[in-house]
Amino acid sequence: MSWKNVFDKGQELVLSTCSLNGTPNVNVVISLGFYDNKLLIADAQMKTTIKNLKENNKICIFAKQKNLYYRLKGDVEIFNSGKFFDLCVANDEQYPAKNAVLVSVNEIFDLDKGKRIV
Repeated sequence: MSWKNVFDKGQELVLSTCSLNGTPNVNVVISLGFYDNKLLIADAQMKTTIKNLKENNKICIFAKQKNLYYRLKGDVEIFNSGKFFDLCVANDEQYPAKNAVLVSVNEIFDLDKGKRIV
């Protein structure tokens, strides 16, 4: 199984962000999968997370599936219109998207093996 499967659409992810003054924040979201080799996440209720990402576009994401544990580090782009936003809006009518969060993967770390794999 590829590390990407652990981040696939429908997988629960834990996002970690940090404000410019160093205040950490963590949030749980559901992945929308990969588009253009970037991870897509919808913002429906992530006020502090979005504030942090606008100040500091670095993100760390934890994903777990059975005995597989990965940490993704990346840079974020935030969209409130366009292709990626439309994908987020179409995904969930119960919790309307306010923003699309698109994550460029800079590093994948296999936490079980204790080594960087991407």
